[in-house]
Amino acid sequence: MGYLLLALAIAGEIIATNLLKASAGFTRLWPSVGSMLTYGFCFYCFALSLKSVNLSIAYAVWAGLGIVITTLIAVFFWKEPINWPIIIGITLIVIGVVIVSWFEPS
Repeated sequence: MGYLLLALAIAGEIIATNLLKASAGFTRLWPSVGSMLTYGFCFYCFALSLKSVNLSIAYAVWAGLGIVITTLIAVFFWKEPINWPIIIGITLIVIGVVIVSWFEPS
């Protein structure tokens, strides 16, 4: 159940971040409201997931997947540019998430 809640938190964070972009600096009402509500939802799910998932693992997975998926959405949906240093940096973050997850204390 903890990992399902973590997945919901990650999905909520990705949606909220993209609504934040769509809000144009909180100048558009509905994306702004949607962003704030969705961030509330994702933090609630994240907090519940921490009952059964270690914080170090949960946060690493949340941050890693959030960065990768948000970057892909930014490139393909928002048409934002990307370059090799960004790709290398994101790859290093993913490697870090894998290492943290792999060596999770039992």
